[in-house]
Amino acid sequence: MTALYSAAYRLDGVHVTLVVEVIVDVPAVRYWGPRLPDDLALGELSALAARGEANASPAVESPLALTPQAGQGFPGRPGLAAHRGGLNWASLALLVDVEQGADRLVFASRDEEHGLELQHALKLAGDVLVATTRLSNRGADALQVDHLAAPIIPLPGFARQIIGFEGRWSGEFQLQKHELSMGTWLRENRRGRTSHDAFPGLLAAERDANETRGLAYGFHLGWSGNHRLAVETLADGRRSVAMEALYLPGEIALAPGESLTTPAIYATVSGDGLGPVSRQFHAFLRARHEHQRLRAKPRPVHYNSWEAVYFNHDPATLMALAERAAAVGVERFVLDDGWFGGRRSDRAGLGDWQVSPAVYPEGLAPLIEKVRSLGMEFGLWVEPEMVNPDSDLFRAHPEWVLGTPPAPQIPFRHQLVLDFGRAEVRERMYRDVAALLEEYPIAYLKWDMNRDLSQPGGVDGRAGATAHVLGLYAVLDRLRAAFPAVEIESCASGGGRADYGVLARTDRVWTSDSNDALDRLSIQRGFSYFLPAELMGAHVGPTRCHITGRQLSMSLRVATALFGHMGIEADLRELDAQETADLAAGVALHKAHRALIHSGVLHRIDAADGVNAFAIVAEDGSEALLSYTMVEEQRGYFAEPLRLAGLDPAADYALSVVWPPRLKAAWPLKDGGRFRGAALTQAGFQPPRLHPGTALILHLRR
Repeated sequence: MTALYSAAYRLDGVHVTLVVEVIVDVPAVRYWGPRLPDDLALGELSALAARGEANASPAVESPLALTPQAGQGFPGRPGLAAHRGGLNWASLALLVDVEQGADRLVFASRDEEHGLELQHALKLAGDVLVATTRLSNRGADALQVDHLAAPIIPLPGFARQIIGFEGRWSGEFQLQKHELSMGTWLRENRRGRTSHDAFPGLLAAERDANETRGLAYGFHLGWSGNHRLAVETLADGRRSVAMEALYLPGEIALAPGESLTTPAIYATVSGDGLGPVSRQFHAFLRARHEHQRLRAKPRPVHYNSWEAVYFNHDPATLMALAERAAAVGVERFVLDDGWFGGRRSDRAGLGDWQVSPAVYPEGLAPLIEKVRSLGMEFGLWVEPEMVNPDSDLFRAHPEWVLGTPPAPQIPFRHQLVLDFGRAEVRERMYRDVAALLEEYPIAYLKWDMNRDLSQPGGVDGRAGATAHVLGLYAVLDRLRAAFPAVEIESCASGGGRADYGVLARTDRVWTSDSNDALDRLSIQRGFSYFLPAELMGAHVGPTRCHITGRQLSMSLRVATALFGHMGIEADLRELDAQETADLAAGVALHKAHRALIHSGVLHRIDAADGVNAFAIVAEDGSEALLSYTMVEEQRGYFAEPLRLAGLDPAADYALSVVWPPRLKAAWPLKDGGRFRGAALTQAGFQPPRLHPGTALILHLRR
């Protein structure tokens, strides 16, 4: 092949550089890493990467293209698998056009023989690369697509460690480290939603990298359904990351003239450890247009009714809870499951989104009026994608659910999934939710999804998992357009749907159904690698956690919830006077520092085993909050000194203890003092002796 283009193309962020080179007529990433000097000749990168012919190997190495294709003879995972009845499978789309702007590159490649076109769009938004692949069918017959990856990004060979994210219901965002070797690290999710156990993100780093040291990469797929993540190391040493929506058999067929665009891959990189990777993702999200609505007002402190009353709704009881919530400083009262249809348990009522006259004979208006008279907004729980067999909707439209007959439906929380790939389902659910928003002054929807898409077949027998997610997006987009002031939370049995795709349409993630403060520390730490605090629903739960059975102090529960979008999910009638006072003090503390928590720069701290520590620092370094929690009993008489992060080393900081309300530890620093930033970050300070399950919060002001 004769190269039509031999140029290299460059995009720069503040801290990153992307170089794409055209090699034998296909675009490939030559460099993705920390910022290169502006005057570097890009030809140096090609020269430095040149390799000779290896034994028993091709004379000309097939490039690791943005989309490796079968027609290239590429020895690794292809980025595209498509065919027409088993033919036209070995595509070779070659470059025909390049567009370059200040922050974007678009490469168009075409295969006339096989009737398809590829377009790769790469954009740097701050220091985050946003990249998609679009496949267009230019042939006369339908093109069956088995898989299509977002642009493939290479990793250097010295990025030897992968940090993936696993978990389960009530235990999401758990880190899982792997040493890479020859072959493929593969993570697939087939649950139909982002999932609790296979979050679509990963970190890659050189060995021994930590929060502040070493080369580190972050990758995320902005997609709320089935997905596939692969890190492949070839025998020739080349290593790459591929992310894609996972398509079920026969799910995607492009008619002549139709196109398919992948979900975006979001990537960033730092030469200074994992901390900057997270901060660059956070800065990207905060700069997005969708995120600006969260700046219109402070993020209101929530009260959610679920763990106080469950399905036992009684207007008088709820009004009494609203009074108690307002008294401790709550700003938004959320009525959870049980307000509609025949919903007295999880066995009936889903799909019938009309207020239950048996429970609320006057509708929701009296409760909402009470809530608003107390100075709080009103929010409502809904689960529009689901239906109980025991519901008026299912009895009228049993054909509207996903399933794979004649196989029986897998029992799952007494509910089935409505097929959002069907226009009539989308229209009905939009109409039902819109009717509630039109009738009542609802400021917030908790949009839940409490089961997987276990058998996602449509009435036509075809797989419909992808169409369901796209249908969900369409309904959310329509609601946002019609009711722009209404905030929507993405909840899926907790953190089962947390990704940049759904967050383009929602304002908050319910991080986990577990309100156990100790479990939440690790859950929230994992969450923080990709998502900032203001998107993280974090609630003070009951004294005895309803999921783990563990009893934890109010002090610890407040300290853990305070660093997210704070809320309360407990029966306030059960609190004694001291607990109520401490809770009110915690809410007041959150409000006092809310602007910092929701806009500051996160620095996770590499602390000793059994300690969870992090700081949120103002962008200008003027103040900071430090969270220090002793999770487990310390092995020695004293805890290890803790070095802070993110402070101005030349500045002096006044230090004060702001939590817990009654610090019982014998600790010289509890009365405050002034300390140089360099001393706090390089020498650190000696934490007091604390019992396990005890948290300490320090405020530092320059």
